[in-house]
Amino acid sequence: MADPVPFLEGQGWVQIGEVLLAFALSSLIGLERQLRGKSAGLRTQALVGTASALMLLVSKYGFFDVLSAGTVVLDPSRVAAQIVTGVGFLGAGLILTRRGVVRGLTTAAAVWLTAAVGMAAAAGLWLLALVVTALYFVSVSGYTAIIRALPSNRERAVAVEVFYADGRGVLR
Repeated sequence: MADPVPFLEGQGWVQIGEVLLAFALSSLIGLERQLRGKSAGLRTQALVGTASALMLLVSKYGFFDVLSAGTVVLDPSRVAAQIVTGVGFLGAGLILTRRGVVRGLTTAAAVWLTAAVGMAAAAGLWLLALVVTALYFVSVSGYTAIIRALPSNRERAVAVEVFYADGRGVLR
């Protein structure tokens, strides 16, 4: 059913619902990150998911006024692809390497997933958005318990403190 006012095309209750769903699901993911004290928490995740939803809706509905048969062809998947690229860049900024330890990978992946949830919600794929949000919680909560129970094969960092008496031995 088309909106009765032409300039409101693509700005009806369905699209508002899609943006609100993206906001709610992104906020849930962000709340979990916030409670764990991670760098990209509630506000960041909510903004990324909601912005992704809006960008996808702009891609889907924002160009009807410039389309004309046979002259302008629109590929709405191009904006979705650019969201993936842009959010990947944002996630790369969240990954830190310090003294050989990589931190922020899960946070970066959560930002990327939040963008995908926002895009799915905006595309009208609400069931997929809900399922992926649930799978996020399985990954960060359920898998954490499993990982802690597994035997660790990683090398452990060990601090060694050496005391040397000045003037004794070869070294000064």
